Amino acid sequence: MSIVSTPPAARVRSYRTASGIEIWHVEDYTVPVLSVECAFQGGAAQDPEGKCGLSNLLTGLMDEGAGSLDSAAFQELLEEKAIELSFDAGRDRISASLRTLADNATEAFRLLGLAMQAPRFDQDAIERVRSQIVSGLKRDESDPGARARDRLNALAFEGHSYGRSAEGKIDELMSITRDDIVHQHGRLFAREQLHIVAVGAITPDLLVALVEGAFGPLAAKPQLTPLEAVSMKNLGRRDIIDLDIPQSTLYLALPGIARKDADHMPAMILNHILGGGSFTSRLWFEVREKRGLAYSVWSMLANRNLASLFFAGTATSNERVAESLEIMLREINRIARDGASPEELEQAIRFQTGSYALRFDTSRKIAHQLLEIKIEELGIDYIDRRNAEVSAVKLDDLARVGARLFGNAEPLIVVAGRPIGL
Repeated sequence: MSIVSTPPAARVRSYRTASGIEIWHVEDYTVPVLSVECAFQGGAAQDPEGKCGLSNLLTGLMDEGAGSLDSAAFQELLEEKAIELSFDAGRDRISASLRTLADNATEAFRLLGLAMQAPRFDQDAIERVRSQIVSGLKRDESDPGARARDRLNALAFEGHSYGRSAEGKIDELMSITRDDIVHQHGRLFAREQLHIVAVGAITPDLLVALVEGAFGPLAAKPQLTPLEAVSMKNLGRRDIIDLDIPQSTLYLALPGIARKDADHMPAMILNHILGGGSFTSRLWFEVREKRGLAYSVWSMLANRNLASLFFAGTATSNERVAESLEIMLREINRIARDGASPEELEQAIRFQTGSYALRFDTSRKIAHQLLEIKIEELGIDYIDRRNAEVSAVKLDDLARVGARLFGNAEPLIVVAGRPIGL
């Protein structure tokens, strides 16, 4: 075991286990709690054709019994030791989250390892979890936000696995067998491209030993289907999902800027000014504060492994959708044409630097933030560097990024509801 580096402010250290697993660790005994966040590369984008929702079903089963423990016995042990363990399938990764009292860390890692190495996938658990997912998908059929989101993804990433629902499709979920689940588990749970972050009350030696015991026996390499980077499709298209409801949900999307792109930090600041800054953003002021057209309006940058998007959205009465959209597009075009003001830049930098510490006020938040930093390969010292990079953004950077993001803005627009005049 060797220390790779030790940034002074962040106190993040890197260790490597005997099988080559790297761990980022913040040792902290302020409270006797340990938070662990893990990510395996792969996820819903790896669902085979015709098996949409397989990874989602798989992760829903990971705490439903393992080894000699059936679902009830496994859950009883977690509850008895106050261990929180969960798994989740994102587009590009399978995530595991563990939170435990320090005194129970050995047992917590034993159960985590058992779940990953020897999940049972009992048929009764499969049917129960499948039923829960299907119930959620049926609820989404009448949810305008879910409908608009799924349609936007399907159009933006037409022909790519990103265009399919990460949660699944009911008919395809019903066709998934236990053999499909076992095979998907074998493909995705492996040590290569595994990321682990631990924050809290545990010594480095014990942490390394527990991680090796839980993850070391996994396969060395995942069996991932190669996926190509994808450019956004259907720019300029407007699509309406007819739902008989009094209020419509509106989403618009444009190509974004990747997290590793040199322009990402200016893009983040520009988005804050446009629509990401909640009560200080232009969209909020023009749509809600000035005209009362909607309760909420927002924008964001969304990054995936193989694509980046700019999103904006709102929900408003059917009679006011067209006006809301017109104002949103006007503000997008205005910031592309005129850029931001010095006051807006100063305010955005002040907020972004001042609020950054709030992302690290619990061990779970610290672990989550460090996991994202690790996956994005931003460097173990990124926490120390980040605010300086924010403060270095200039008006010229915003003008360049505004032209790049919005200079020829022909967004894909999806509305769920019965908008009038659109």
